[in-house]
Amino acid sequence: MRKFRVLLVDDYEPWRRFVRSKLQKHTELEVVGESADGLQAIQQAQQLRPDLILLDLGLPSINGIETARRLRRLLPQSKILFVSQESSPDVVREALNTGARGYVIKQRANDLLRAVTAALI
Repeated sequence: MRKFRVLLVDDYEPWRRFVRSKLQKHTELEVVGESADGLQAIQQAQQLRPDLILLDLGLPSINGIETARRLRRLLPQSKILFVSQESSPDVVREALNTGARGYVIKQRANDLLRAVTAALI
């Protein structure tokens, strides 16, 4: 069975731990790295070549939308799924316009695995 490599990008470490614990329950998903910062995420993604990047909007150094734009140019094969507290329709639209495969609001974390599966197919 193929394992999908996932990079978690969020500045809130307890959230990354929570997401990692959810994803580790699924043998087809492997968390290969974590980042708390937009620039660091870009560097890690270039090294790790993840299949999927779970990306928050509110990041230090570079926000999630700009991070996604840069990642799309550098790693077009990596899929991006935004996971954020922000629910403004304008922000969601702007995030999706980066080429991201989806957007999950953190308060609906029970939808995360479904969104990860959908983003990978």
